[in-house]
Amino acid sequence: MQPQEWIRLAPTAAVLVMLGICGGCHRKPTPVATPADVAAAQQEAQHEVEQAQVEARKDVKSAAKVMGVDSTDVARARVTGAFDLAMAHADGDHKVAIEKCMTLEPSAQQSCKDKADIDYQSAVAKAKAIRVSQQQ
Repeated sequence: MQPQEWIRLAPTAAVLVMLGICGGCHRKPTPVATPADVAAAQQEAQHEVEQAQVEARKDVKSAAKVMGVDSTDVARARVTGAFDLAMAHADGDHKVAIEKCMTLEPSAQQSCKDKADIDYQSAVAKAKAIRVSQQQ
């Protein structure tokens, strides 16, 4: 390409580059998560809760078999199982809530995540308080 052709094409090229840059600035960002991601998080949370239930039952049966149905070990296994189940619910609910937040517009995501975190902390505190009250 000769210098005279380049000088003639340079303004056109500059305009095209500017349009490309400006056009990209005004695009609406797509959400990070989709409803399918939320459904997957719900399914995973349900699976974790089911696993916690199975583990709790196994622990209680094992304690009853070794120490007898009325032993303190069985009572402790029940309390621990209930706590583990409550924590599985709290973890699952938190993960689902965060996924839901990620489907929102970026401007609304942080406040949604903050609420999800507060709800999670509240559920954890409640589970711990119930465990302590049942251990006494």
